[in-house]
Amino acid sequence: MKNMPVSRLDIFYRKILLSKFFTKGWGDPEHVLRLLKFRKIISKRETCYNLVDKDHPIEILKEETWSDCYVRNCRFKSPLAIHLPEVVHPEVQNAYFQMIVPKQWSTGPYRPICIHLAGTGDHYFWKRRQMMVKPLLKQGIASIILENPFYGTRKPKDQNRSCLLNVSDIFVMGGCLILECIAILHWCEKLGFGPMGVTGLSMGGHMASLAATSWPKPLVLVPCLSWSTASSVFTEGVMSEAIDWDFLQHQYFSNKQYHEIISKLCKIVDDPTEFGLAKIPELIVSDKSKLTANKSLTPHELLALIKDSTSDTTSHLLVSEESSKPLYSFIKSVLKQVTKDTTSIKIRDKDAIWFMRGLMDECTHLKNFATPVDTSLIIALCAQSDAYVPRDGCTRLEDIWPGATIKYLDCGHVGAYIKYLTLFRRSILQAFERAKSVYPPPKIPYEVRP
Repeated sequence: MKNMPVSRLDIFYRKILLSKFFTKGWGDPEHVLRLLKFRKIISKRETCYNLVDKDHPIEILKEETWSDCYVRNCRFKSPLAIHLPEVVHPEVQNAYFQMIVPKQWSTGPYRPICIHLAGTGDHYFWKRRQMMVKPLLKQGIASIILENPFYGTRKPKDQNRSCLLNVSDIFVMGGCLILECIAILHWCEKLGFGPMGVTGLSMGGHMASLAATSWPKPLVLVPCLSWSTASSVFTEGVMSEAIDWDFLQHQYFSNKQYHEIISKLCKIVDDPTEFGLAKIPELIVSDKSKLTANKSLTPHELLALIKDSTSDTTSHLLVSEESSKPLYSFIKSVLKQVTKDTTSIKIRDKDAIWFMRGLMDECTHLKNFATPVDTSLIIALCAQSDAYVPRDGCTRLEDIWPGATIKYLDCGHVGAYIKYLTLFRRSILQAFERAKSVYPPPKIPYEVRP
């Protein structure tokens, strides 16, 4: 589906925020290497699922009875902190969640429950409880609100608000949430809940998508305002303006592990030849056979190819939207650093952008993960004019998850928060109804009591 012009509201909203991301850089290169190796394990459903014990201990900290529901506040050690203790911050190692269960069920023998993952800036439980959980409670759906790593009670002391200090923190966050969701789903299954599901808005939507790939049984999935990879968010979207690229560029070259080892382990997942790079004028890529011969290029290789193919005689050349429309915004994000004099165009090195693209694709692209067991239980909602989550040049969700329902909203990212919360909740209900129409109720007796 063709993208609409990006939302001006998204651009304005980002400009009034002064927050900066990744102010400490890429992260410890040894930790990044460990995370890249671990990604190979958690991206395969069987190996990921087996990382979490079915009886992973969960501690109930407090139980309450509210007017229309029972509430449990719980804590457990993140399984990632067990497998990779050296990369998980001490404050992040304990996971916290709040379970909210209706006093009276209106769902017959079913006990549906949905895990809600946090979007950017969504600290603690209150926001998701008010926006999503309470309205769903009235429809007979129980919920679990999982505290996000690096947020709220899990925020490192030196971190300012939601501004992650290192790029690698994103991968720690994703690894934590994938394994924590498995632990919670095991727990809910033993308590007699079913069908079960996971959802989230924006970043929470993408994390929900990653988490759903690891569960070996049918699972409701409703990701809202996310896409197939996080790479475009940080290299093309308005979030890219909150990153000090010069600093990342300097750090990239100051440590050989980044540009000589890690960069060669990261692949840009979406093959440039599939998205129109082969249509870029001959003056930009003079030897397109190199592209077709290399279906998977590292960021370093792709940047070198473009740089090597750019001649000093191409003073008249500008990459036009008409000549390479599918990849126009992506290529422009790199070539916008072009400086022009009267005789030539020179490309300023921005290897950091390509490295970010490859690193994010490697760890967050859904093509690198298993397909959820039953894609008919997926309903994804995407904003057509989303300036936070660009979609050009990225594989469509329809192609990654055949059988899933993808809904496109006529607005931007921020506007969708304002206008479509009701639709988000309705889509969750719709997905749970699909699950109930296909799968039998849980066999284990429901055991949650005040």
